[in-house]
Amino acid sequence: MTKTNAMRQLETAGIAYRTAEYEYDEEHLSGIHAAEQVGIPCEQVFKTLVTKGDKTGILVFCIPVDMELDLKKASQVSKNKKLEMIHVKELLGLTGYIRGGCSPIGMKKKYPTYIDETAILFDEIAVSAGVRGQQIILAPDDLIAFVEATEADLTKEMTEK
Repeated sequence: MTKTNAMRQLETAGIAYRTAEYEYDEEHLSGIHAAEQVGIPCEQVFKTLVTKGDKTGILVFCIPVDMELDLKKASQVSKNKKLEMIHVKELLGLTGYIRGGCSPIGMKKKYPTYIDETAILFDEIAVSAGVRGQQIILAPDDLIAFVEATEADLTKEMTEK
C-alpha cells in the first residue's frame, strides 16, 4: 500500500484513520462498487464531487455513494443560482486527483467543501484515499473539521443505480 497525500496530511494533523483496499477497473469506478468491495454499507461510503458555481466558482461536495447530488439543494446551500458538475477532463488540473480517486482531503487548492448531513449519523465513514482502489476510513467529525466542511442536506435518490 502506497501512502497518499491525503494520508500524509491526516497523519501530520494527528487524525486517526484506517484504510481499505479494493480491486477496481475502468468499468467499475462507481462508489457503490467500492463500498461492496470493502464491505462497508453504501450510506457510509462518501463520493467526492466537484462542481462549478456561477457565483462562487469551484465547490466540493461529499455525499453517500448510493445517492445523487441534488443540484438545487447544493446551489442554495452554496449561495449560487446555478451549479454544474465540472468536466472529468478538468478534475486532475483542479484537484490533483483523477475520476474514481478524488478525495476531499489534500486537493491542490482549498475549495469550499460541503458534506451530506447524514455523515454524522455514523461512527466512521469512508472517502477516497486519493487513488483508485483505496479508501480512508475515519470519524466524520474529524473529516468535517479537517476540510472545514459545511454539513447540509445535499442529496436525492439516484435515478439510476
